[in-house]
Amino acid sequence: MPLKKDQVITGGCIDSRLAEPGSLFVALPGEFTDGHNFVDQAFGNGAVLALIDRPIISSNPVIDLSMPVTDLPHTAFSIIVPNALEALQQVAAAWRKEFDIPVVGITGSVGKSSTKEVLTALLGYKFNVLKNQGNRNNEIGLPLTLLSLSNKHQVAVLEMGFYVPGEIKLLCDISQPQIGIVTNIGTVHAERAGDLQTIARGKAELVQALPPAPQGVAILNQDDAFVREMAEETKASVFSYGLSNQAELWADEIRSQGAEGIKFTAHHAGKSYPLCSTSMGRHSVYNLLCSIGAALHLGMSWYEIDQSLRNQEALQRVRLFKSKAGAVIVDDSYNASPLSTIAALDFLDELEGEKITILGDMLELGQYEAEGHQQVLNKATLIAKSIVLIGPRYKKTLDQAVFWHFPREKILWFEDAETASDYLSHTLHEGQTALVKGSHGMEMYKIIEALEVNS
Repeated sequence: MPLKKDQVITGGCIDSRLAEPGSLFVALPGEFTDGHNFVDQAFGNGAVLALIDRPIISSNPVIDLSMPVTDLPHTAFSIIVPNALEALQQVAAAWRKEFDIPVVGITGSVGKSSTKEVLTALLGYKFNVLKNQGNRNNEIGLPLTLLSLSNKHQVAVLEMGFYVPGEIKLLCDISQPQIGIVTNIGTVHAERAGDLQTIARGKAELVQALPPAPQGVAILNQDDAFVREMAEETKASVFSYGLSNQAELWADEIRSQGAEGIKFTAHHAGKSYPLCSTSMGRHSVYNLLCSIGAALHLGMSWYEIDQSLRNQEALQRVRLFKSKAGAVIVDDSYNASPLSTIAALDFLDELEGEKITILGDMLELGQYEAEGHQQVLNKATLIAKSIVLIGPRYKKTLDQAVFWHFPREKILWFEDAETASDYLSHTLHEGQTALVKGSHGMEMYKIIEALEVNS
């Protein structure tokens, strides 16, 4: 592919099938294959440059930076670098510095993806916003997102994931956020990340990386003790949010409208603002409050915030539909942790109908596995008329439900989602409202697919 004069990279990818005209392809080894084997395919799909860290056979030029380079080719080419991933990160960091725009970093155990979507939509009323798509929140996805920065963007909203200490610091070194949001601290990925204290220290890397006040702003959940203590770990100004008047921005009069969203009153600087949102469930007010906090610091007025919230489409992964037999299905099947499942159960409790909980194992909880499943099952016994459990971890909790005086005959256990779907597609009926939730690895989508076939 011939290169234009002053060719500009317009994006990046690690999957040759996703290469587009003007993009950078980064050849990384995968679990089943190696990106170095697909460099020419990426060029065929429009990529103009590839980063590789070993010699390859290619129909396009290959430049080794360890050798003298006199001139660049006039066609798509590869560059051999010591480490392709590190090179991607360095390129992304350099490209981000070309843009004098505010960057908002978001982290936390639960709610960071929802907060990213809510904040992006909220800011979209006034700004052109770049966000990381899907789960591009790690050391690969975030740099690839930044390669899409262009002069049209006015704000970047970046979700930041965490598995090991130093990961969020790396993401901050690359993206240079001025505003940092921390949603909460929980046991998500504790199997890899460690105990709650280790997780909190990892998440705190975001607020530690913020510039000093007044440029830097840490937006912290006042109601979470781990997050609240992060105020001592940042040089940025601290802006707190929560459900009590101890926070700078707080909410009360929260009224769930079921599938229609929520209404609440926000309080800030001695004034009150009645607001409504399409976000479902009382727990979603936390996502809204921290997003409003960021919007205020980026110069949005309360009028603009109100209008933006009123005109937002539903942004959550959670959706409601009816099965053919008339049962209302709450599809929150994408993933699960104790915190998010308890929040989902609270939302189920706000809906009409006979409550059914369909819960798949929560994975990667490490030392919190037994405790987490017991907490969720205890909550379910307080809300549900009957309980369907899926997976070996929940099987271990069955006796606990009986201990809590929940009728044993109202609890069904299945080995996997596929087996459960056969039963549920024939038994759920009108008048029932069923929550479907479990870790992604439990394939709870099979239950949704079975119920939707009949809807």
